[in-house]
Amino acid sequence: MGRRFWGVVLCLALGLGGGVARAFDLEDVARLAEALAREPWRERQPQVPEWMRVGQMTYDQWRDIRFRPDRALWRAEGLPFQVQLFHPGLFFDRPVRVNLVDGSHVQPLVYSTEYFDFGKNTFASRIPQDLGWAGLRIHAPIKRPDYFDEVAVFLGASYFRALGRDNVYGLSARGLAIDTVEPTGEEFPRFVELWLERPAPGATSLVLYALLDGPSMAGAYRFRIVPGEQTAMDVEVRLFARRVPKVVGLAPLTSMFFFGENTTRCFDDFRPEVHDSDGLLLHFASGEWLWRPLDNPPRIDVASFRMENPRGFGLVQRDRSFANHQDLETRAELRPSAWVEPRGAWGRGAVRLVAIPTTSEMDDNIVAFWVPDVPPTPGQPFAFGYRLWWYGDDPMRSPGGRAVATRRDRGPVGSARDAYRYVLDFEGAALAALPAESPPKAVVTVTGGVTVFDEHVYKNPVTGGWRLTFQIRPRDPKPVELRAFLEHGGHALTETWSAAWLP
Repeated sequence: MGRRFWGVVLCLALGLGGGVARAFDLEDVARLAEALAREPWRERQPQVPEWMRVGQMTYDQWRDIRFRPDRALWRAEGLPFQVQLFHPGLFFDRPVRVNLVDGSHVQPLVYSTEYFDFGKNTFASRIPQDLGWAGLRIHAPIKRPDYFDEVAVFLGASYFRALGRDNVYGLSARGLAIDTVEPTGEEFPRFVELWLERPAPGATSLVLYALLDGPSMAGAYRFRIVPGEQTAMDVEVRLFARRVPKVVGLAPLTSMFFFGENTTRCFDDFRPEVHDSDGLLLHFASGEWLWRPLDNPPRIDVASFRMENPRGFGLVQRDRSFANHQDLETRAELRPSAWVEPRGAWGRGAVRLVAIPTTSEMDDNIVAFWVPDVPPTPGQPFAFGYRLWWYGDDPMRSPGGRAVATRRDRGPVGSARDAYRYVLDFEGAALAALPAESPPKAVVTVTGGVTVFDEHVYKNPVTGGWRLTFQIRPRDPKPVELRAFLEHGGHALTETWSAAWLP
């Protein structure tokens, strides 16, 4: 479908064929997505010239192409947001169309080499004049009023990421996850067109629309981005299915976990821990909070957590101590957490956590998403919404005692070698208030075929928290699910800690 088709659809949608014009909105993008879904899927985005793709263009060449800050959108008008564009090439070989929206007026942003400084590169004259864009980044005065910091990026497939005020970039989100780690291979639908709504003077939020397309799904997205100490994204989605894949993952988050205090290492690295996120946090409709520490498993590990109408889930960077990371370049202790807060009733389904083994910190090997029991089906629009938070630490997620460290070994010296010991540290205000002579009670549960023994709870005089230790003895070489929390007087004082022992 060409630009003329989209122009006709948009003119009819906006009432430009003789009726009263109205503002461009999500329903206009949904009409485009629905029209796409009625057609057999085909790749509609032309590739960049071969000499600009991986294997021909180097990373250093692509990185040397820099957007000219003086050409940033809305900079000259002094508006509260500015936008810069990324140049296609290398991994980003399918250009994205970008449009500017001002009320009912929609205008394509036409590519030009004049937007970029090509550095040492000498190939600017070879670039097609209708090339398009790789993606965009949004700037706002999030730290101080006289400087526009980068606060969000939309770049590559349906990937996007953002920052809270005091964060540096870490994990990413996606528009949709399709057949992640399924034997048939994962599908990566892409945002093929973006629309930026012109902000009003003094605006505190920016609206961006996106059109998604892939072999299984087409979709329309509206992002309302509110930068701040915790940057919020209100996301509204309309999906239209061409077919039903095996797994449809909604509100997916993608992160990296190389190693942490709970990882058995067989290599040298001066850093104690390397990860963008160190746990999955879940908030159930019942009010229960569950913490699942991440790990770099020996083989692909998939865990599902059944829920109905979840209150939230997210990949969290809980360890905020520089001493536990020691990386002056990446500043992992400043990486954001991302929290999905559903809007409306999402019904029954499961949060799925996928951990993929990796030998490099360059790989995003952790994925978490919502899998509805009733997925999108062809011919039926599927709508949902959520608020996505990007933040540092938040005492309300979770508000009670937290599992702040997970360690394991083969038990004390002289122990039987068929046992495994877990050492869990919990911290929180209610826990700190308990005197050493009034310890909480540990509630430890495991799946069948496992013996739990040598269980102890004792005060940590250094942190003021409490440490739980226990050992397990698996009887069969099968994965074991573990859960534990602390209670006092019949009341839970902590979130539920959850982990898997893998043989």
